[in-house]
Amino acid sequence: MLKTLVLRSSSLSFSHFNNFSTLPRKFPFPFTHFPCPFSTVFPRPVNSCRCKVFAMAERTSTSSSHSLKYTNRLATEHSPYLLQHAHNPVDWYPWGEEAFAEARKRDVPIFLSIGYSTCHWCHVMEVESFENEEVAKSLNDWFVSIKVDREERPDVDKVYMTYVQALYGGGGWPLSVFLSPDLKPLMGGTYFPPEDKYGRPGFKTILRKVKDAWDNKRDMLVKSGAFAIEQLSEALSASAGSNQLPDGLAQNALHLCAEQLSNSYDSRFGGFGSAPKFPRPVEIQLMLYQSKKLEESGKPGEAKESLKMVSFSLQCMARGGMHDHVGGGFHRYSVDECWHVPHFEKMLYDQGQLANVYLDAFFISRDISYSFISRDILDYLRRDMIGSEGGIFSAEDADSAEFEGATRKQEGAFYIWTSKEIDDILGEHAILFKEHYYVKPSGNCDLSSMSDPYKEFKGKNVLIERNDSSALASKLGMSIQEYLDILGECKKKLFDVRAKRPRPHLDDKVIVSWNGLAISSFAKASKILKGEPQGTNFNFPVVGCDPKEYMEVAEKAANFIRRHLYNEQTRRLQHSFRNGPSNAPGFLDDYAFLISGLLDLYEFGGSTDWSVWATELQDMQDELFLDREGGAYFNTPGEDPSVLLRVKEDHDGAEPSGNSVSAINLVRLASMVSGSKSDHYRQNGEHLLAVFESRLKEMAMAVPLMCCAADMLSIPSRKQVVLVGHKPSEEFENMLAAAHASYDPNKTVIHIDPTNTAEMEFWEMSNNKVALMARNNFAADKVVALVCQSFSCKPPVSSPKSLQHMLSNKSASSSVV
Repeated sequence: MLKTLVLRSSSLSFSHFNNFSTLPRKFPFPFTHFPCPFSTVFPRPVNSCRCKVFAMAERTSTSSSHSLKYTNRLATEHSPYLLQHAHNPVDWYPWGEEAFAEARKRDVPIFLSIGYSTCHWCHVMEVESFENEEVAKSLNDWFVSIKVDREERPDVDKVYMTYVQALYGGGGWPLSVFLSPDLKPLMGGTYFPPEDKYGRPGFKTILRKVKDAWDNKRDMLVKSGAFAIEQLSEALSASAGSNQLPDGLAQNALHLCAEQLSNSYDSRFGGFGSAPKFPRPVEIQLMLYQSKKLEESGKPGEAKESLKMVSFSLQCMARGGMHDHVGGGFHRYSVDECWHVPHFEKMLYDQGQLANVYLDAFFISRDISYSFISRDILDYLRRDMIGSEGGIFSAEDADSAEFEGATRKQEGAFYIWTSKEIDDILGEHAILFKEHYYVKPSGNCDLSSMSDPYKEFKGKNVLIERNDSSALASKLGMSIQEYLDILGECKKKLFDVRAKRPRPHLDDKVIVSWNGLAISSFAKASKILKGEPQGTNFNFPVVGCDPKEYMEVAEKAANFIRRHLYNEQTRRLQHSFRNGPSNAPGFLDDYAFLISGLLDLYEFGGSTDWSVWATELQDMQDELFLDREGGAYFNTPGEDPSVLLRVKEDHDGAEPSGNSVSAINLVRLASMVSGSKSDHYRQNGEHLLAVFESRLKEMAMAVPLMCCAADMLSIPSRKQVVLVGHKPSEEFENMLAAAHASYDPNKTVIHIDPTNTAEMEFWEMSNNKVALMARNNFAADKVVALVCQSFSCKPPVSSPKSLQHMLSNKSASSSVV
């Protein structure tokens, strides 16, 4: 009804293509639709926000001719994205009352442009339109123009992205929306080319038409926008019909999601779905969780099939060009089906989640190829993405100059190679390296018709592993270790040469939520990687450090947030930091993701201070975001009147939803504390999931992590591993590593030193049973472990091997009842 009303109320219609396939693919646009007030939705939308399935546009460097000629209000902002636009001829305002008041005073609509600093298509639209003086004059004369960094203000982005997606079937960045002076949306879209092309209106035409509509059809537009917000607000703030999910729904949702993912599995290239391919780690998490459940229920064959899909997908991603073989880490997504040619930006939220799923794969398989990739990601972050005080930066751009002084930037320029460059740099080992990474004189972006349809990468190579290393080593008559050592030496030489190229732009914002994801992976790695065989050899770009160094990184990042982005008096978070905290408050994702990271910090060996902070943050999250009547959490505190929607987010996409992560946090917290506090956590978790009952029933594939959370909450008693002994000590570290040596998402690890007064006080207040266990089982000369479930504990053990055996024993769960 909402869509129908708005479409019928708009007479802004242009000629259009009705068939997606007839649109010339040279036309560069990243959106899944073209805004409906101006043309119809494509019948077959591309499943991506920023798909680079068309020609990659170049962009000028930031030292354009306009940079010295114009300066606008964005020059005083801290956001890298806003600063990129500070010297446009457009008279930009940041989001805020000054801009709103100006629109009301002049009685003109607002043009809102939302993006982020490493967004390729945001750069393209800047060059084509926002640096164009003719376009700037139209914007300045007819509108008040506002720039928003979606990473700095995800609450603002969510309102207008939801509007565009609800009405037009898709969205992406840059997000371009026209608003009334009271911030109601009038119409919107994503990227617009400057001129009319292929029967589509260009940005100049759209500006004229919007002005005309504002002058002549204002009442209709304003009513439509107000109605849209009213309907969205009602739809996105659903309440639960009961306080918990019906019996059996959690298990059914888990099964349904796994079944839907299996049906979309690409058995040739790995992954779920078709090109463009995103890693979406939450899908991997669900399949690993389901495999564990199947194994526990006596279905090893089905469990093996789920694991096989995950393993092959992770291997294909690691071998593909989406993985930066020279510098480590992963690019955003692959434009083709074979994980080869990526969209080259690197995002922190991907690195944190991917490191975790590769760690889980190592957990289960003990295949060191997975631990290598985890290290590869974490070592990339340590080297390139962490500030001096420990905060972890947000992203690296896809675009960079091909050489110093170049006036244009190209996507991927920093990462790609010619065959001659490889020859000149690697000398005698060039042939080996080129065969291993499919490097060819003509360029190698030929594995799919989607990889490079307009030959932007002609003569260039994106490194990809297509052959088995053992087979290639055998072919050359050398051991596999000698072969891998040579590859490592070659990658180091290429890395050193690449370091002299102009680097892509670094977005050095520190975002709390994304740091929470990374803190989790660093903390987990500190213990899980102790399971690597002794004497394991590492090759560049993997450093091969002692795993305990990863815990130091995690704690330093958490301390940065506590020092710079947390108010000890109000107990509130701020969302991000760059040259000081941003004005934006902490949002649901900031609290939920950080709480998850802090719980991992504690469980994998950190101080109880982290669990204390986690419980304090959970209390504040409940105060700011919890719908106590209707259940679940809103995405914003609801204190900013300029943010028109409070959304109960459930979609687990590139990032998990705050509600999914919160549900798991509540399960974990409930298993750590006792009494009414534990009941409170479980009840909030059950009420939260009940809000999304229909989603779990009908569209489980959209909420894979929530499916896991629902199953976790349905388990009557979570397994607890309690370690008692002196800290720190080598014996304690070894027992802690043993406690984490097997994959079990339904396990809580508690460690306590009875000689530490602060720790004992915490546990006496939070869970007196744990404190009593510690007092009764403490021995000065050893570390004791107890495995408990359903109000009963197994006999204590005091050796890592015995603990590992107990936790890996499939009958362990039933024997403690």
